[in-house]
Amino acid sequence: MPILIFFVAHWYLSLFSQTFFQHRYAAHGAFTMSKFWEKVFYIFAFITQGASYMSPRAYAIMHRMHHAYTDTEKDPHSPSFSTDIPDMMFRTNKFYIGIFKKNIQVEERFLKNLPDWPLIDKLGVSWLSTVAWAVIYISVYVYFNAAPWMYILIPVHLLMGPLHGTIINWFAHKFGTVNHELKNTSKNLLPVDVLMLGEAYHNNHHKHPSRVNFGQKWYEFDPVYPVIKILDWIRVIRIRKIPTGL
Repeated sequence: MPILIFFVAHWYLSLFSQTFFQHRYAAHGAFTMSKFWEKVFYIFAFITQGASYMSPRAYAIMHRMHHAYTDTEKDPHSPSFSTDIPDMMFRTNKFYIGIFKKNIQVEERFLKNLPDWPLIDKLGVSWLSTVAWAVIYISVYVYFNAAPWMYILIPVHLLMGPLHGTIINWFAHKFGTVNHELKNTSKNLLPVDVLMLGEAYHNNHHKHPSRVNFGQKWYEFDPVYPVIKILDWIRVIRIRKIPTGL
């Protein structure tokens, strides 16, 4: 039981930091925060994402490109230009590394209002950090006397962020329902999103990229939205009246 609790906690905490900080804040500018709180959430993302930490700056650029070039060859993670899931993951990583290392020329429109903390980014994507987090994950399993079969979950811990991205970027462009007829293949993957913290309402998100609430119909509950409202109420963040992101 402790191992399953640890796995579920890592799944949702990692997912929350990704959708809240990298996605809604860095990529879309749906709300603002002070530099102090930005650094707090940088550290939170580093801890919760662990071995699969993603630079908020590089993630934001890549995701803005996804919205601008959805389902075209310039889309960093379109299933339309990948033969299978591993191929799309490899292609996405190639884009991400190119952006992170500044080997890819990026249009000026994708570079506005980006968070940036090079020290945490350099540490978070280093091999030293990856190995250290792997040791931590394995140590937790050993400490709680995990059953042998449970060790198959270790690779999921190590690739948590990319797996979250793959679930949406592959499956939510192939399966699901459509609330809005758009010129792309985005779909709402789940009618009630208890798995991806609102990210599964992908068609809704492509229609209104900078909205803080990804749910729209009465049954589409976005679990992150109430958290955002509370953080706005206590003035940790400020929801933009008119979001500036793509």
